[in-house]
Amino acid sequence: MIEIAELLRVPVFADLPEDQLAWFISKSEEMNLKAGASYFRQGDPPDAMYVILDGLLQGRGELAGDTAVFELKAGDVTGVLPFSRMKKFTVSVRAETDSRALRFPSSSFPELVQKMPELTQRLVGLMSDRIREVTRLEQQRDRLASLGKLSAGLAHELNNPASAAKRAASQLRDSLKRIKDASHELGRRALSPEQKAEIEKLESSIVQHDAPPPDALTVSDLEEQIDSLLRSHGQNDLWQLAADLARKDVKPDALESLFAALEADGARVALMRIAASVEIANLLNEIESSTSRISDLVGAIKEYTFMDQAPLQNVDIVKSLETTLTILNHKLKHGVTVQRDYQKVPLLVNSFGSQLNQVWTNIIDNAIDAMGGTGEVRVRAYREDTCVVVEIGDNGPGISPEVRAHIFDPFFTTKGVGEGTGLGLDTVQRIVKKHRGTIQVNSKPGDTRFQVWLPLSDAAA
Repeated sequence: MIEIAELLRVPVFADLPEDQLAWFISKSEEMNLKAGASYFRQGDPPDAMYVILDGLLQGRGELAGDTAVFELKAGDVTGVLPFSRMKKFTVSVRAETDSRALRFPSSSFPELVQKMPELTQRLVGLMSDRIREVTRLEQQRDRLASLGKLSAGLAHELNNPASAAKRAASQLRDSLKRIKDASHELGRRALSPEQKAEIEKLESSIVQHDAPPPDALTVSDLEEQIDSLLRSHGQNDLWQLAADLARKDVKPDALESLFAALEADGARVALMRIAASVEIANLLNEIESSTSRISDLVGAIKEYTFMDQAPLQNVDIVKSLETTLTILNHKLKHGVTVQRDYQKVPLLVNSFGSQLNQVWTNIIDNAIDAMGGTGEVRVRAYREDTCVVVEIGDNGPGISPEVRAHIFDPFFTTKGVGEGTGLGLDTVQRIVKKHRGTIQVNSKPGDTRFQVWLPLSDAAA
């Protein structure tokens, strides 16, 4: 038979009156558990609270979407607690060593509340701690899921320019070999200074031509004219060169001067060198563009995470929104257009910048999902008295009044199993409140708008 002194060693029972403890013991069942035995399983009805007296037990079950394993030792209280809404046990518990526990039936909870109000209060506090821990795990899982989606998108965004730069660098080797061979061939020919000058003049004018490429119809016409000119001079196999020169908007008259200054074979070699020079210039432009895109994305990531910056600072809201849109470009570029409307005044908020970016990410990501990946996202930022107002809208199907009443509730989600934790907008609301702001939503079919109000920093005000 368990003694009152033994129960007093359990923290939640410390300092309670002995008559109350005696009553609790009288309502409880002492359990002797052998190592390896279980005393409740995941899915069982939550019919009792358990007080661990001796030994070591292990709990295992699904918490926050992941399998969790934890230890229960002497002094711990587990199972269902008073006022809990638990419908079934979410974990299984087995004894790791020979153990003892008290089993208090949940059917006696109403009497427990009346006879032991202090214990009830402590147990409610214990339950609150449990809820906070589960919520923390869910939020951590939600952040990891969001990070995973962003990482996958960024990996794709970075892979495209990286692959383009790698491909261009590989092609550059071939082009350098061709220009080297053509230069050697021209060097073996006894070219006059005038002929060399003509080649260099034509090559320079074509390579340095930076105007936008002509439209497809113009390119097609030029290609046909250049090919006809080359054939008229006995060059019947330079159709690819004709296409390359047409894309650079080279006029046939410019090539006539080359054939006038050189004999046919010399002009052919000169054209091969010029074509290689054009390709090298194009490849270098492609490498520069690709690496610049990579650099821009890396810069956007640093801006998004506020890497190497003070956690709390005056954040430019427009810059924050644009950085978020850059990070989400992989989801926006396939059927989603973005309409921007930014008031041209300082819109600075003293904040944790990376957290604000999380707010914009969750709202914009939800808008894209609501529209099925196709539609229009409208981003607006303006000043209203002493506040910055950020409005993010979409032309999706809208949010029904029934759903709208719960969208900020923790764990509420309209997404399928495994697609959402229901913590995105709960996190958004908590971050906004942390920044002394407010958030509201208005929705009807074709027009859903989230408005976030944040106080202006002293610098902007």
